[in-house]
Amino acid sequence: MTAVGVVATLTVAEGKNADFEAAFTELMAAVRANEPGNEFYSVFRCKDNPQQYKVLERYVDQAALDAHGKSDHFRASGPKLAPCMAAAPSIEYLGGI
Repeated sequence: MTAVGVVATLTVAEGKNADFEAAFTELMAAVRANEPGNEFYSVFRCKDNPQQYKVLERYVDQAALDAHGKSDHFRASGPKLAPCMAAAPSIEYLGGI
């Protein structure tokens, strides 16, 4: 098994930070509670751009990442997060060594 890392850059619309953070906090809790293949899932607000967030993720393998994308809680988060976004997310996939 090779671990998989993900760095997602999310740009939030002005005035939507509180809504985004509330919705993402729910998603983080659901990922941690329901995805045994996820080893780390957390969001950080960029210090130099308060509208930008980085989501750092680590999965035990590609199958665990695939399961994350298909999970009910991830799919349910879309309608809550979408109105908060100012741009499409930028996703970077990383392979473990």
